[in-house]
Amino acid sequence: MPQPAPQENVIQVRDLVNRFGSQTVHEHLDLDVRRGEILGVVGGSGTGKSVLLRSIVGLRRPTSGQVHVFGQDLLSLSPEQRSQLERRFGVLFQNGALFSSLNVVENVAMPLIEHAGLSRPEAQRLAGVKLALAGLPPGTEIKYPSELSGGMVKRAALARALSMDPEILFLDEPTAGLDPISAAAFDRLILTLRDALGLTVFLVTHDLDTLYTTCDRVAVLSQKKVLVVGPLDVVAENGDPWVQSYFHGPRGRAAEEAHEREPSPEVK
Repeated sequence: MPQPAPQENVIQVRDLVNRFGSQTVHEHLDLDVRRGEILGVVGGSGTGKSVLLRSIVGLRRPTSGQVHVFGQDLLSLSPEQRSQLERRFGVLFQNGALFSSLNVVENVAMPLIEHAGLSRPEAQRLAGVKLALAGLPPGTEIKYPSELSGGMVKRAALARALSMDPEILFLDEPTAGLDPISAAAFDRLILTLRDALGLTVFLVTHDLDTLYTTCDRVAVLSQKKVLVVGPLDVVAENGDPWVQSYFHGPRGRAAEEAHEREPSPEVK
């Protein structure tokens, strides 16, 4: 019987070091992200989850190490080459990072005007498509961020992250601050978009429900590196005290039980 072809790694992090003054956050960290997967990144406070994300997308230059995205060394590219590469991924920051002075459709259209060179009418028409993809109802596009609920801010920020048709989507705590119903709906949306658009998703989260619902693999940051990475059930059996407390504490057991009660998507 033929063996399945190995999955392509679209992100490769090797020997990554991140220091802030005398504080070392990452030391010799290695991580691969496979094309088409949703990888969840978890870890205790101060383990550098968001720092890792920012290092991969080029918002922070690591102290040392290599970051390859689509086979290219991000740190060695010229500004023009790096700009071209960065168009292939979208980022949703933890607080949404929408411009408060722009309405929703203007926020989503901005990358299309600045980076794709579209006219304002063209950009706003395409932005409307992205807002619909993100599940926002008609009428939302003329509202300002201050007029939106937390869940709608996240969806508007997601629409902006999708504006340039990225191949990789980076999500930093996408369900933080959302009520359980809104968080569950956002999780389902991420799965739908991954399957419909063929996205690769790098997901920083502390939400156990999100891990159980969406992630193909989970990477645990601990001791300044990736302690363990793999399917959730394998990672949860690691003997590290933080892993045991996180996955097998009361909240972990509740998330696992809720996931087990959900019908399998293969059951018709």
